[in-house]
Amino acid sequence: MEGFTYHNIFDTKGIEYIFIIIFFAVLIPFWIILHRKSRKLALVSEAFSISPDDLRIPQGVFFGRNHTWLYLLKNGKARIGLDDLLMHTTGLVNISFTAEPGTRVEKGDLIAELNHKGNRLQILSPLSGEIRKANDSLNKHPEQMNNQPFSEGWIFEIKPSHWLRDTRACMLGEKASQWINDELIRFKDFVMSSTLNRDPANSRVVLQDGGELKDHTLQKLPAGMWKDFQNNFLTLS
Repeated sequence: MEGFTYHNIFDTKGIEYIFIIIFFAVLIPFWIILHRKSRKLALVSEAFSISPDDLRIPQGVFFGRNHTWLYLLKNGKARIGLDDLLMHTTGLVNISFTAEPGTRVEKGDLIAELNHKGNRLQILSPLSGEIRKANDSLNKHPEQMNNQPFSEGWIFEIKPSHWLRDTRACMLGEKASQWINDELIRFKDFVMSSTLNRDPANSRVVLQDGGELKDHTLQKLPAGMWKDFQNNFLTLS
């Protein structure tokens, strides 16, 4: 046929193009699947990178088992706040005060709530007494709880009515440091076991990571795990 020229692709680069097309046809779906898995892995592996050396534990400060701290001022009032481990775990959150100055509270009463995109944690008072002052600056600068938890990040001043009784179960110094270390281990176990229960399809991905807890872990976890965290770490004993 005039004007028609036949080329054998095996005598040209045509066969190379076919192999390239096949290669990408196989590679692209594989890459998509791998990328999805890697994103799930990253979500969980990001939960493990806090070390005890990152956490501030000032001398002379009492630590409550619901991750609050207490410090008795010279004027007889006590300042209370949230410990560094809790703030590393939650990341930046907003705080709302549920108790007002002049209110008398008992140890274990609800005094504040932390909020992050609708997920809430309740903060219970580690002391009985009368609330004298709330740190209203936290409404505009909630980051102070993260950056300066033991100075500018305090949440309430309370006039304690039973200081010795209420601080009997609190921890100081080396005892507090050991407890924080134990809480890190317990929180890692909590993240892994809760993920197993709530997302068993990805349990192998969770268990493959043996690193440390990463900052802002709760922000990467579902709402149900905030409730579990509340029950396991923020109740008073």
